[in-house]
Amino acid sequence: MIVISVVTALVLLALVTQAGVVAVQRAFPPAGRMIEVDGATLHVVDIGPRDAGLPVVMLHGASSNLEVMRHPLGDLLAREHRVILIDRPGHGWSTRARQQDSTPEIQARMIDEALIKLRIDRAIFVVHSWSGALGARLALDHPRRVAGLVMLAPVTHPWRGGVGRYNEIIATPAIGPLLAYTITLPLGYFVAESGARDVFLPQMMPDGFVKDSATPLLLRPREFIANAYDLVTLKASVAAQVARYGEIKAPVTIIAGEPDKTVSTDIHARPFAALVPNAKLIVLPDLGHMVQNAVPDLVKTEIETMIGRIVAVKVVSG
Repeated sequence: MIVISVVTALVLLALVTQAGVVAVQRAFPPAGRMIEVDGATLHVVDIGPRDAGLPVVMLHGASSNLEVMRHPLGDLLAREHRVILIDRPGHGWSTRARQQDSTPEIQARMIDEALIKLRIDRAIFVVHSWSGALGARLALDHPRRVAGLVMLAPVTHPWRGGVGRYNEIIATPAIGPLLAYTITLPLGYFVAESGARDVFLPQMMPDGFVKDSATPLLLRPREFIANAYDLVTLKASVAAQVARYGEIKAPVTIIAGEPDKTVSTDIHARPFAALVPNAKLIVLPDLGHMVQNAVPDLVKTEIETMIGRIVAVKVVSG
């Protein structure tokens, strides 16, 4: 009887999950176009004037999608610049053929291929959190594509500890998918709001953030599993690329907060700035992890300052 009860419960939860997936996807449909690359289909939103000089490519972190970068920062930039927002492989409306394609190295290759198809030769890359490692990898492996790099609360170095036991379990074959396709979505509806609120501290989470950022998309099984793989493989990935950071030639601006409890500024931003030859570090007191939400005007100013310097250098050298 116990086995029958457990199986019945799992079947019911699986049905609830599938119904939830349908509801979530109807509530948050794709807003852009799909671009096929080797191993993935990337969802890309292209906004702002096309003839405004260097475009800005925005890449979100873990447990999120491109909407986190779009509101308010992307929309603010798009008034005067071409802005390319990309759902990372496996996130939002982007898919990937293999969950194991979770590393910054592989995702950098996919994003570079998408930009080639968009005919974007060079761009300013704005990266948040997990994508700090991705932005660094783009600058290392695809330097001709990266005119400049603006990093917001970036992950760049290995750290002590893990990424949460639940993520490790979800990334485990068999048991992970079983949980993802049964309990993750129903449970996630109860904890999504509080989890997002914690990431903002010490700032207050904006009203309506969970809905405006399409956060419920994360609760879909295939995305939740992809996110777990991204997280559990990240430490080894950054450990493998740290020794190369001195090779980055593009100008880099890093903006981080002193009390960030999600990504330590002392472990990541400061050591990275010390290793990169042309890096500018801005550390703000009382700034949490969601830099793009807390100080969008400052981030915009730093992006435009970087663009101005790059254009000036090009004019002088030309």
